[in-house]
Amino acid sequence: MAPDIKERAREELRRYALVAAYLYICFFVLMLHESILLGKTGAGLLPHGLAAVKALVLGKFILIGEAVGAGTRLKVSTLAQRIAIRSFVLLGVLVVLTIVEELIVGKAHGKPFTETLAEYQQRSVLATLSGCLVMLLIMVPLVAASEVSRALGPGVLNRLLFNRAEWQKEQESHDS
Repeated sequence: MAPDIKERAREELRRYALVAAYLYICFFVLMLHESILLGKTGAGLLPHGLAAVKALVLGKFILIGEAVGAGTRLKVSTLAQRIAIRSFVLLGVLVVLTIVEELIVGKAHGKPFTETLAEYQQRSVLATLSGCLVMLLIMVPLVAASEVSRALGPGVLNRLLFNRAEWQKEQESHDS
């Protein structure tokens, strides 16, 4: 029986909350690390707010990428290949949607698209590449968890991770 709309919406909201929480933790730690390195330890709540906003926006983009099946239609022979390809494809989706979002925000602030793009071009290649690599490192565990969960079947990974009795039963079956 197909899940009803209410159940699907609940599941999508739960997934969004999990993705956004994971991203928030990653971004907050990165921003905290950067502020400590730059000697800006008195930044207050700003890193929390920036990390939260970035996590919510990018979490939405990740779910959009998943909803359109980004990287799922490619034929691969191993789970590791699927994780790698989907991570790179979702990274591409994030980069494109982030640029589009920046263009829209710039336009909302009265800047022409060309000015916003010029600001992007002024960033160093190394800084841009480094940001993409960090996002890729953040994406891999997220995609891996999703793909392993899909390979195991609905609810199996959650039961293994969060149900003590299920975990112990699994361990006993492997020990035998």
